[in-house]
Amino acid sequence: QVPLVESGGGLVQAGGSLRLSCAASESVSRLYVMAWYRQAPGKPRELVASIINDYRTNYADSVKGRFTISRDNAKNTVDLQMNKLKPEDTAVYYCAADPYGTVVGGHYEYDYWGQGTQVTVSA
Repeated sequence: QVPLVESGGGLVQAGGSLRLSCAASESVSRLYVMAWYRQAPGKPRELVASIINDYRTNYADSVKGRFTISRDNAKNTVDLQMNKLKPEDTAVYYCAADPYGTVVGGHYEYDYWGQGTQVTVSA
């Protein structure tokens, strides 16, 4: 197992910014794909952004142009820069990792998850 620890959540006004960071217990370069998910109360967990080991990225349409995912092998972290935050971005944000790039049903299978960090955006 690969422990993942998120940080950087908090309370911000709409239009503000936050930067989330996910720290891994091993080199990020050894985790093929990493992602940020989020889950709002009463709603299912959804993929926000993902980044592959070769730095290819994918974003949910709802955050495209506002959020940026990145990974830093030296610091063993994957970050999510969130700009122009909206109240609908309020959720618990989770870091996830697929160490081997396995695909199930056309999607990567995320084997490891962090505990989550709360992001609250006030109007």
